[in-house]
Amino acid sequence: MMPPVTIIGLGPMGQAMVRALLAAGHPVTVWNRTASRADALVAEGAHRATSPAEALRAADLVILSLTDYPAMYDILGEVTDGLADRVLVNLSSDTPDMTRTAAAWAADHGADLVVGGIMIPAPMVGTDTAHVYYSGDEATVQAHEATLRVIGAPRYLGTDPGLAQLMYQAQLDVFLTALAGLAHAAALVRTAGVSAAKFIPEALDTITGIPEMLGDDIGIAFDSGAHPGDLSTATMMGATARHILDTAQSTGVDTALPGAVDGLYRRTIAAGHGADNWTSMFEIMRAPGDGG
Repeated sequence: MMPPVTIIGLGPMGQAMVRALLAAGHPVTVWNRTASRADALVAEGAHRATSPAEALRAADLVILSLTDYPAMYDILGEVTDGLADRVLVNLSSDTPDMTRTAAAWAADHGADLVVGGIMIPAPMVGTDTAHVYYSGDEATVQAHEATLRVIGAPRYLGTDPGLAQLMYQAQLDVFLTALAGLAHAAALVRTAGVSAAKFIPEALDTITGIPEMLGDDIGIAFDSGAHPGDLSTATMMGATARHILDTAQSTGVDTALPGAVDGLYRRTIAAGHGADNWTSMFEIMRAPGDGG
């Protein structure tokens, strides 16, 4: 028999995880503040817990899919006597510091907290392309790896509970910025009567071509601090950033996003990196003593 799993939080991601685990043969107990969200899952074979305490009793492995970490305290804070010997896998979004605090809280109540960052949308849960970042006690992750693999391929980062959340937020930093860029660019071309439906495929070609344009040396430049300006310079890229900002202003499109990018290039040039590659922008962004 496959090991039982409890899932607390039945938004789209929680529901997708329940269905993937059920399909793999795991007994799954579910709990959600709005009990009706469990109705369809119960009809498909899940067991409905009537309280968080019952949900904790049902399995040693408890997966949380909530809005943020405070929601975990709201739900489990009054049933902490049921946390002993439980493994809490929290796939909710928050800050690395919040996850470190939560790990100490869980340990104080006899539980192990494994922090996770699930890097796919709900429809992709359980597919070959799904992966999840994890951090926390390595032996705990390894002990439950087979079950966690049902959700997506586990990518273990280290014992620091904040690592998985940091990687998750960094990936979403790239993702959300790209989405904002798409929306802004579509707004620009719409001012000339070009439909977003026509433009977006062109923009996506640009996005998918970025890896080839960047090559393999970007991470090395960030880590080494070497930014040779033989192919492009911050001054050249900064001029382009200014042209985008001017275009937004002249067309009446919101200027917050291009203004931020223009500001970054201006600061990079002011810091003496005008003749360096655009990667020198990293030097004004990095935290002092970032450990790199």
